[in-house]
Amino acid sequence: MLLGLTGRNGSGKSAIIDWFAERGYGTSSCSDSIRHWLRNKGREVTRENLIEGGRNLRAAGGPGVLAEMLLAMIGEEEDHAIDSIRTPAEVEALRTRDDFLLIEIRAGEAIRWDRLSSRGRAGDSKTFEEFKAADQAELEAHDESGQALLATAKLADVVIHNDGTLKELHAQLDALTASFDD
Repeated sequence: MLLGLTGRNGSGKSAIIDWFAERGYGTSSCSDSIRHWLRNKGREVTRENLIEGGRNLRAAGGPGVLAEMLLAMIGEEEDHAIDSIRTPAEVEALRTRDDFLLIEIRAGEAIRWDRLSSRGRAGDSKTFEEFKAADQAELEAHDESGQALLATAKLADVVIHNDGTLKELHAQLDALTASFDD
């Protein structure tokens, strides 16, 4: 099964990717191709550079290029989860595999800010105002190379609400993966 994760910053995508990795899934991120591109250009991997790099790659290779690059990398690997799907074109590219399922992860703004501010990841917003501005900028694309989280979320096959504990999140994932066997 090929799983894709979409959701706003701090919604819990990394926790879900970790959960799938612990169960033997291969994991990657649409941002991996951007990180590779940035390193080749000698640029620092920051949130701003990732966003700009994604726009540049999409402008040059089309809006689904990041997912297309990942599909080429993972080939026909059976169980794989991809993080950070941010455009409908990426979903379209991934749907070329019959076993693709898009999962949207939702969490409230205050919870996402608490998670983000406590994790201390490089490139994360330093203030709540920066967080809100960055969050807003990712919602709708202004051209084909921009991020479009709202339109991408509308394509989700499954929605996971992640406003609770890690244990509650894991219970939802257990139920979801049990449905794969049905």
